[in-house]
Amino acid sequence: MPASGDPKSDDKPLLSVAGLTKLFGGVAAVDRVSFDLPAGKLIGLIGPNGSGKSTTINLISGLHRPTSGAVHYRGRNIGNLPPHRIARLGIVRTFQLLRLFGDLSAFENVLIGAHLRGRHGFAAACGGPLVTGAEERRLHELAGNALEFVGLGGRAQIKAKLLTSGEGRLLELARALVAEPELILLDEPAAGLNTAETTILAEKLLSLVDGGKTLLLVDHHMSLVMNVASSIIVLVGGRVLTIGAPGEVQVDARVIESYLGSGEVYRRRRVKHEGAREL
Repeated sequence: MPASGDPKSDDKPLLSVAGLTKLFGGVAAVDRVSFDLPAGKLIGLIGPNGSGKSTTINLISGLHRPTSGAVHYRGRNIGNLPPHRIARLGIVRTFQLLRLFGDLSAFENVLIGAHLRGRHGFAAACGGPLVTGAEERRLHELAGNALEFVGLGGRAQIKAKLLTSGEGRLLELARALVAEPELILLDEPAAGLNTAETTILAEKLLSLVDGGKTLLLVDHHMSLVMNVASSIIVLVGGRVLTIGAPGEVQVDARVIESYLGSGEVYRRRRVKHEGAREL
C-alpha cells in the first residue's frame, strides 16, 4: 500500500509497514496497519486523538514492540530491535512532549544527542575516554550546523528551559538531525508554535526533503500537513482509512465524516488550505 500516491511506482520503499498491530490490555491501539514510505518524500500521518498515530511511530522507532505484523527498513525486519539500534540504522524521531535538558544550553542538548548516536554512544555522552579529539571536533561541528539549520545558531548558549516552546521544538529537530538520519519520524513538531514559527518549520522540513531525507509527519496542524506532505495516511480507530494526495484526502467523504468533523466546518478549513501555501 504505497504512501506516495503513485501506485505505478516500481521503486522499493525505504520503509514498509505490514499488518502492524499493537494490543494494550486486549485493546488494539494499532490494528493491521500497512503502508510504504518511499525514499526522499514527506508523508503525513493524520487522524483524531486515539487513532494510533503516536503508537505507530513508537512501533517503528522501537519504543514499543508489535503484537504482530512487521516493520521493514531497507528490506530488514526491525520490528523487534531496541530504539538505539534502530537509530544507528538511520531512523530517528522527535517526541510529542519535549525531552530536553532544561539546565543545559541548546548546544549542549544537541551535542548530547550527537554523542548518544555516535560511535561510542552513552560512554561518549558521559565524557568517557573513548572519544578522540577528531571525533569530538566532528560532533561539535555537527551540533553547530544542526542549530544553524533550524535557526537557533544565535541561541546556542541559552539554557533550554529559557527557550520558547517553538524554539524547543526546533531544538528537538536539531538534536534529531545530528544523528545524520535517513528517516525522521516527527510527532507533533508544530505543537505550541505560532504562525511565524510554523512557517519556519515548514520551510525546514521541505528543505530536508530537498536534501534527500525521508520524513513521516504526525501533526494536528492541518494546514502544515496539507502544504508540505506529498501523500497522507489517515488513521481512524487504529486502522488505515485511506492513503492519498492532500487534495484527495481533503475531499474524501470518509475523512470528512470520521476525522475532520461536520462538512461545513471542514469546508471552511479546506477553502483556507487550497491555493497558496498559507500557514
